[in-house]
Amino acid sequence: MEKTRSVKKARVVWISRRFWPLVGGAERMIGYLAAAWAEQGGESIILTAQWDPTWPREICFHQVPVIRMSQPNMRFWGTLRYMQALGRWLRQHRERYDCVCVSMLKHDAYAAVRAVGGKRPILLRAEGGGRTGDCYWQLEARCGRRIKYRLMQADAFIGPSQAIYRELQAAGYPRSRIHYIPNGVPIPPAPDAARRQSARAALATLHLFLQGILRPGPEGTMPILAVYTGRLHPAKGLSELLAVWDRIRLRWPQAHLCLAGEGPMRAELEAQIAERNLTGRVHLLGVFDSVEDLLAAADLFILPSYEEGMSLALLEAMAAGLPIVATEIPGNRQLVRDGEEALLTPPGDVDALTAAVSRILSEPAFAEQLGRAARQRAETEFSLDYCLQQHQALWEGLVHQRAQSLLP
Repeated sequence: MEKTRSVKKARVVWISRRFWPLVGGAERMIGYLAAAWAEQGGESIILTAQWDPTWPREICFHQVPVIRMSQPNMRFWGTLRYMQALGRWLRQHRERYDCVCVSMLKHDAYAAVRAVGGKRPILLRAEGGGRTGDCYWQLEARCGRRIKYRLMQADAFIGPSQAIYRELQAAGYPRSRIHYIPNGVPIPPAPDAARRQSARAALATLHLFLQGILRPGPEGTMPILAVYTGRLHPAKGLSELLAVWDRIRLRWPQAHLCLAGEGPMRAELEAQIAERNLTGRVHLLGVFDSVEDLLAAADLFILPSYEEGMSLALLEAMAAGLPIVATEIPGNRQLVRDGEEALLTPPGDVDALTAAVSRILSEPAFAEQLGRAARQRAETEFSLDYCLQQHQALWEGLVHQRAQSLLP
């Protein structure tokens, strides 16, 4: 899409309760869309929560203003204060935006629908699927059913995967307002040896302890870098991944595993790394503003999740041209096919996961073939440009309908 200001473009408010530096797949997707829309000449504003009182109330993220709403560190009252602050901003600044796009069908979606009150179109993105997804959360969470009832008033519901699309239908959301728009990611430059070395140098500068790890071994053996990106959460299968690495390091002592992300499992993972004597072989890197350099530095991407909606981490690895080992679950099967763009294994199967990783490391030509095929599929089916175009078409249609309904 060409960048142009010749035609007035919609001013979009993007809402995500978690945002930088608390960045997972859903938050990165909102950041990608907001920044891409600004680059295309539109206006974007991101509203999020101020999880830490020391964080500045306003920052700029890739040319997009980010405004943090007050959220005291109190379980129930903190959520309520955030919802009140979010609703107040949307009511007071209604002339600054033409439509609203909310990540997740939870508290902030409720606050947005209630505050906007039909004055502007609202798009709601259901980010997760299965037992960790938005629809299941509404069944189990306190006030979840009340939130769902309010959300029925939204103008559009977006399912980023076929599984989530079907979950929205099964949950009773109006079928005419449910739209399947697959996630999309930026397509980085094609991988090559020079770019990998440059990315590894950048990674070593950011994490000094990696400087020695990323150097060639005493006999000229090159270090192997496997990467996982995402939440540090039990549903991601990370304990099983550590069990795999306990075996991999015996055959490939130069192999290192980097886990990039944050989440409730961090302390448990630190303990497991120590118990398995994997210190110096498995590295917890924290969160990244962008994972482009991390993926460019890697030799292999592993996603051992038990459940995924449409994994942005998997899409980013595909776009980077990495050989991929992932679990054979519905969300992953929508993106990659076993033996064609990735190797897929049953969730929780340590033996199968070990065998798949071993095959990638043992057969470099096959690994390169998988990476090329994965990148090609990301380019043709899951680019950020296409994803943004689909969102744009949806909100422009809704803005036009709203304008027509106000004509005398």
